[in-house]
Amino acid sequence: MFKSLAVKLAPAVLAFGLSAAPMVQADDYVVDTKGAHAFVQFRVKHLGYSWLYGRFNDFSGEFSYDPKKPEASSISMKVDMTSLDTNHSERDNHLSAEKYLNFDKYKTATFTSTKYEKTGEDTAKLTGNLTFLGVTKPITIDVEHIGGGKDPWGGYRQGFEGRAVITPKDFGLDMASKLGPDSAQVELMISVEGIRK
Repeated sequence: MFKSLAVKLAPAVLAFGLSAAPMVQADDYVVDTKGAHAFVQFRVKHLGYSWLYGRFNDFSGEFSYDPKKPEASSISMKVDMTSLDTNHSERDNHLSAEKYLNFDKYKTATFTSTKYEKTGEDTAKLTGNLTFLGVTKPITIDVEHIGGGKDPWGGYRQGFEGRAVITPKDFGLDMASKLGPDSAQVELMISVEGIRK
């Protein structure tokens, strides 16, 4: 009798156990810009003779990440384009003009991911939409997961680095006609360290 009752109850107990089990969710992180542990940088060839490096000093972002289910990861970032810094104020003013970055009309750029695909133990390809100079195009970023764990202040962090190559002409800015054919593409280098909410 008890055995048959147990057999009848087993599916119900299993169903209850599954419904009561907590769903595993990705942790949410805020990009640590206050502690200067994140960077949005770029480089572009100048006339084919040297690399011109620059960065954007003001930006913000958030991301979700679960090491057990990395494919569910996502990130969104917003960059203040007027915070451009190439370590040369005259050049920064030059690049802010209408024929280049046009700060009067386009003050921000954004990126929102659509897919995160692991390619190795600590590497992945992150696909998403970049909005730059008012134009939105998909780009792919090669990502390396640097590491994660507790910090000395009682928090928990995850760190990533991403690299991508974009063609500004796709967004309406023909760099090649201004700086030579070797300047047609720009390399982006993004480092983010996030603090778990």
